[in-house]
Amino acid sequence: MAYVLTAKWTAREGEEETVADALRTLAGPSRAEPGCLYYQPCRDLENPRSFLIFEVYADEDAYRAHGESDHFKQYGVPTFELLESRERVFYETLDA
Repeated sequence: MAYVLTAKWTAREGEEETVADALRTLAGPSRAEPGCLYYQPCRDLENPRSFLIFEVYADEDAYRAHGESDHFKQYGVPTFELLESRERVFYETLDA
């Protein structure tokens, strides 16, 4: 089973392009992490202030390593203050 996270970020008005740029910058290094199986930031077509980040990790430890990574600390964490809201939901994949 893999460890899955969906994160919904809503940028403060006027900060949406800065948030989008941070997510674009964060994507490459996040995808290169050893335990990252999938990392895809998305932007709402109807509300450009709304973002969804879909992340799949090999396990919870890989997710935690992402949160401790230099690139997350440099590009992810400072972006939090530009957000109106931040929601996270965690899942695990089902064996099929």
